[in-house]
Order: sequence, then C-alpha cells, then structure tokens
Amino acid sequence: MTKMENVRVCTFLITGGSGYFGFRLACSLHKKGAKVILFDMRHPSLVVPEGIVFIKGDICEYAQVVKAVTGVDCVFHSASFGMSGREQLNRKIIEEVNIQGTKHVVRACVEAGVSRLVYTSTFNVVFGGQVIEGGDESLPYLPLHLHPDHYSRTKSIAEMAVIEASGTELMNGTGGLKTCALRPAGIYGPGEKRHLPRIVGYIEKGYFRFVYGDPRSLVEFVHVDNLVLAHELAADALMSEHQHRSAGQAYFISDGRPVNNFEFFRPLVEGLGYSFPKLRLPVSLIYFVAFITEMIHHLIGPVYNFQPLLTRTEVYKTGVTHYFSMAKAKAELGYEPQEYNLEEVVEWFKSRGHGRKANGLCLQRWMIDVLILAALAALVLSYLPVVGS
Repeated sequence: MTKMENVRVCTFLITGGSGYFGFRLACSLHKKGAKVILFDMRHPSLVVPEGIVFIKGDICEYAQVVKAVTGVDCVFHSASFGMSGREQLNRKIIEEVNIQGTKHVVRACVEAGVSRLVYTSTFNVVFGGQVIEGGDESLPYLPLHLHPDHYSRTKSIAEMAVIEASGTELMNGTGGLKTCALRPAGIYGPGEKRHLPRIVGYIEKGYFRFVYGDPRSLVEFVHVDNLVLAHELAADALMSEHQHRSAGQAYFISDGRPVNNFEFFRPLVEGLGYSFPKLRLPVSLIYFVAFITEMIHHLIGPVYNFQPLLTRTEVYKTGVTHYFSMAKAKAELGYEPQEYNLEEVVEWFKSRGHGRKANGLCLQRWMIDVLILAALAALVLSYLPVVGS
C-alpha cells in the first residue's frame, strides 16, 4: 500500500493514460477511490473501469490540454513518443510530443491552477552509452549533443522544463506549481505492449540467435506496479502535508536489482520453450550493424518503414552497464520496491498462444525479411560511392 493521503478527494489526470503504465496507474488510483481522467489520442485497449473518464486528445494541441486539466488536482504526465524501434527514427514527432507537448502540459497546469505535476522521465537523461555503476541524482544531465538518439535528447529537455517550472505561480492565485520527475528503468509486467511483444516476436521468428556484450554488464528493470507505487508516492510528497519535499526533484526508480540484460530475459526465452543462445558477440559489432540499419532506414524508410532489429541506443541500453542508487527515492518518497519476476509474463504470453511450436509461417516470414533487408543493404552499398563522389 502507498502512503498517499486525501486520495479520495483528489482528481488525477494521466496523459498517455491509454498506455500500459498509464492505464495501470489509473486503475490503482481508481481502486483507492480517486477520480481519474485518461487523456490520450487512442482509447484504451482494455475495458475501462466504471468511474474512470476517458478524454480523447492530443498534447500537441494546447487548447485540448488546458481543457482536460481544468478542475484537476494533480497531473501525471506520462505521454511520450520515440522510446524504441522505428519510432526512435521519427525526429519530428518525437520533438512535437516530448518537448512541445510537455511545455503545453506545464503551461496548462499554471493557467488552470493545477498544483501538482509528476513527470515520467527516463534513465536516459544522464546515460548515453557510458558505464554508470550506482549513480545517483547528483549526476549531471548528459550534454544534449552526446545523446545517441532524439528520444533521450528530447526527454532530457522536457525534464529540465518540468523541474524548472516548480514554484511557478498559478494564475488563479492559489500558490505555486509543484513538480517532480521520476526516471524509470525499462518497464516490464504482464500485458506490457511495447518491448516484450517485440522481444517475443524476435524469439519466435528465430532472430534471437546470439547475445552481446560483457556477461558481467548490468542494467536495471522496473515492474509496472513498482513504478505505479513510485508515482503515487511522488504525488503525495508534493503535498503541503509533506512539506512539498519532492518539489523540484528527480528520482531514479527501478526494482533495485541490477542484472545482465540477457540473463533477465532467460526465464522468458526458456519459459516459452526456446533455447537460450550460446553465441556472444561484441557490443561494438552490434552497434555498427545498428548504425548501418539506421542509415538504411533513413534512406528508404519513407518507402519501406521496416522495424529495425536494434537501434544504436537500444544496443547501449542493453549491452553497457548502467544502474542507479535509489537511496533518495527511499529516503524522500518512502519507496520500497516489491520483488517480482518474469513468471507472470511467461504465463501471460502462453495464455495468448505463444510458445515453441512448429510454425512454417514464422520461418517463411523470417526468410522474406532477411531477403528484403539484404536487397536493401545491397542497394544502399551500391549507392554510397555515388554520394561520396
């Protein structure tokens, strides 16, 4: 249970509320008796519990944002774009959603008199491929030009804007806006829609034939329910009853159990009946392949918007050690992560028909994908000398 107080009289709005984390947060708040509003461009894929309100809207449209936040006590801003896969390569939408959209949320809170804003940020605001062991919130933001992807760069800009807005006088004269930011690790849990289905898809298509990086490299993950807990605690700590102790602060959030990225997913691979790969390749090689893939996507993406196997940022995030201390979150928020594993995730996929089975269609699809990418690679390689001449 969280230590949230007065939750029954509060109204919360969640941007990106139809997403995996946003919807889970909404259901948790709703169960505690809060009034919850989901703000998203798409309706949730799951049944919305009675009492939770859904508002279709775009954070890139300021008028829609200010209308949605009017009458709200606290905003959880979790909407973002470009976290993984081909989305990472769409710089225009990434900038519109992550930077402009966040500015709209901050401005709307000030105009509508919303006193609390909790921003869902990312580890990536300080990480760009360098080794970090037990880092804390005293680490500086990674210089913007060193970010290997536009998502991390824009999330960093957005977090800075949210933190800087803390203390801004509300236009209704009721005091100042109190803001904080949470920096989660990779999110997992049953029903997660962004990363896990992609990983399972790679496993089932036969792409997962190797691992890479030092087997001693460590990263972190956060179960969705631990992340929900952290957000609720952060919102609570913004209240006057707790001296607004989280105002203007950022916090790293994870399960608190650094683990090798590939070993973390071993239970999923083997739980679905597949063999864990024995071949290990160097990070530098995989990074180079990811770079070439991004070049290919940049050239022919408008015609054939294929899903990159990995992007450069994903290589760093999975193959280079980076984990963080949660001493600050524990001391100031009272955050104590619960222990979870991938058992429930495996069962979730099995219940939906996933698992090792003779599937000629998967093999055929894999062969077609390989042939298409090989042809595209040959096309680009034949084109490069002309560009350089």
